[in-house]
Amino acid sequence: MVMGIVYALVNVLVFVLLAPFYDGVARRLTARVQSRKGPPLRQPYLDILKLLGKENVISAEGWPFRLAPLSAFASILAVIVLVPLGAKANILSHRADVITVVYLLALGGVSVLLGALASRNTFAMIGASREMMTMIMIEPVLAMTLIMTAVKVNSLGLQGAMAGVSASGFGLSTGLMLAVYLLALQAFVAKQPFDIAEAEIEVLEGPFIEYSGPNYALFKLSMMLKQMFYAFLFVSVFLPAAGTGVYPLDILIQLAAILAVFVLIAVVGSTNPRLRIDQAVRYYAVLIFLSLCAVGLALKGL
Repeated sequence: MVMGIVYALVNVLVFVLLAPFYDGVARRLTARVQSRKGPPLRQPYLDILKLLGKENVISAEGWPFRLAPLSAFASILAVIVLVPLGAKANILSHRADVITVVYLLALGGVSVLLGALASRNTFAMIGASREMMTMIMIEPVLAMTLIMTAVKVNSLGLQGAMAGVSASGFGLSTGLMLAVYLLALQAFVAKQPFDIAEAEIEVLEGPFIEYSGPNYALFKLSMMLKQMFYAFLFVSVFLPAAGTGVYPLDILIQLAAILAVFVLIAVVGSTNPRLRIDQAVRYYAVLIFLSLCAVGLALKGL
């Protein structure tokens, strides 16, 4: 009981403390690929601290605008508490399933939409429409990833589903879903070429244009945590566990693998131009079809 609570707290501390660092690594690598010096690795921490010290400017009336940052942050934090970091289930991991994770991640996206629509800013509403389209098309890929592993381990339980390859072995369905997840990774983390909703040059951060101060800091930190979670999910599901049995060492191995995923994200993002929303939708449709094929193969035992 006590250790289960400790593991849950470790999850929160590791993600909250390291998510800005991984974002800093991605920003630095992106700059280097583009022949720029780039910001220091500590820059995301400084950005968040600076925003937390500023005043909240409330530019829209009503509870959706005020509640959206808290809801987005709380939803991704809830997901992080649930996951078995270091292949060690905590007190809440046994009480959650893959449907819970999909629901909480979708709640974060809905929070962004509510805040953007409540602001009534033209750019925010354009970004919200793009975010909505992305959610509709990309969330099924995440759901199919977790459902595929759940089918292979014959359980919707979160711990078994996230064990992935180490629990069920590497088959044809796993290989196909691994390829689909990699192709969807940039969209999951909202990086180029799929940062369409926030597109700074086009819609000036889109859904977040009316936010400032601590509210914007919560959105920024939520996005960083979400990026780290999707990298962790890839490592947990598709890369065989080290199986050392030493909890701190297993966490360090996973964190090193997550860093490698962020390197991939940075390289892909810095070498590909942003897609138009219609191009992205066609791309997402192909990913949905392939993910459904992977689930079908898993149902056949392949």
